Amino acid sequence: MLNESRRLKITLALAAALAAGTAGLALAADGELTVFDWAGYEDPGFHPAYVEKNGDSPTFSFFGDEDEAFEKLRAGFRADLAHPCSQNTLKWRDAGLLQPLDTSRIEAWDDILPGLKAMPNLMTDAEGNAWFLPFDWGNTLVTYRTDKVEEAEIQSLKAFADPKFEGRVSLPDNVDDAYALAALATGHTDWTKMTDADWDAASAFLREVHKNVRIYWLDNTELSQAMAGGEVDLAWAWNETATTLAADDVPVAMKRDTDEGLSTWVCGYVHLKDAPGSTDKAYDFLNSILTPEVASYLVNDWGYGHSNAKGMAEIDPEVLDATGYGDLDAFVDKTLFSSPLPPETKAKLIAEFERIKAGY
Repeated sequence: MLNESRRLKITLALAAALAAGTAGLALAADGELTVFDWAGYEDPGFHPAYVEKNGDSPTFSFFGDEDEAFEKLRAGFRADLAHPCSQNTLKWRDAGLLQPLDTSRIEAWDDILPGLKAMPNLMTDAEGNAWFLPFDWGNTLVTYRTDKVEEAEIQSLKAFADPKFEGRVSLPDNVDDAYALAALATGHTDWTKMTDADWDAASAFLREVHKNVRIYWLDNTELSQAMAGGEVDLAWAWNETATTLAADDVPVAMKRDTDEGLSTWVCGYVHLKDAPGSTDKAYDFLNSILTPEVASYLVNDWGYGHSNAKGMAEIDPEVLDATGYGDLDAFVDKTLFSSPLPPETKAKLIAEFERIKAGY
């Protein structure tokens, strides 16, 4: 189970990243490989084989969200590998930020879950070139303090805008996750089919929710501290939050069966164009994150699914069923999947979300 020492390490890493500028080198270790990542994924439990072979973890640099990471990379920030998610990989590829993956060097490439392989324009393009190695998959969903919120009160996602929760709500400071909530709450499970009027309705919903927001969280550590300390009772959060808090005996749970559903995403690693470090070590890292022991750690300690079918098959079926990862088809069905949006739509949402957070 997760313990406070790991959470403290993540907190210190994030603080270091912020002190140096979000894209500063937060954890300098093996200087021949730099991974541009979300705070927390520097955990050696995700790449034990890399450490065993190379004597240390890679150097990690952190971003707050993928739009920030995209802009920093376009401005010239250099790293070897990065960790975007399904809704942004195509955008990064089309911007010329990536180089194809050599799948012959990825030992478990053929072991990736069939459901992930089947997702169009995710791992490969129409010509068969490989660009994206799935690693983690999960949800953004209702997360709540069971001692302060009755489950019946949050059967609908519209509860986030209910005045009874004024000052008790937290949303991600992330336009993709925020608008996934808004799309679902206004009746949409496929945001690629939403019209301008639909997006306007989603923005109107977020304006109502804003009246209740205590904090817009940047990372799981910030949200976990706010929920553990009683500052936040209701959140739109990743699986990790409830998993880690429950391990520390904080009364927090996820609710998967709201009337409108939940959001689903897949994240993974890409090889950046003009990567300055060691190509051999880049593939050492990619191979290390796909081992069965990492699958077990990711599911049990972080609450996320792992992309390696063989690794997932070794996990106790009762654990998989309890966490919702026993059936990928069912997991993805009846959710809003974080698919890529047209660049002009995404730009509009980014600007609108900033206005909403500012109270306009």
